[in-house]
Amino acid sequence: VQLQASGGGLVQAGGSLRLSCAASELDLNNYAVGWFRQAPGHEREFVGYIRRSGGTSYNPVSVKGRFTISRENIKNAVDLHLNNLEPEDTAVYYCAAGTRPSHVTTPYTYWGQGTQVTVSS
Repeated sequence: VQLQASGGGLVQAGGSLRLSCAASELDLNNYAVGWFRQAPGHEREFVGYIRRSGGTSYNPVSVKGRFTISRENIKNAVDLHLNNLEPEDTAVYYCAAGTRPSHVTTPYTYWGQGTQVTVSS
């Protein structure tokens, strides 16, 4: 089972993107979904997660109130809305699903392949 992350691309600083994490073999409503990102030469970093209940949590240092996560139940997807992007946000963004939300990667069972976000200055 693999998640499908999409929506990445090249955007100028200050722009926005919407990433989507979809699943064809899982009902994402039954899972917590987390978003992580990894820049070249860096470890994978927590971005945020959404609980099964809909509650969310974000990395306060890197997100700084600019990103939001929402469930798109009709599409069986979870979206990550990226606003006011900065060049430092350039990374491959990954989504993951697990039975409980976490700021670290290990509790997540299912992962997407990643989608590249590049922010130009």
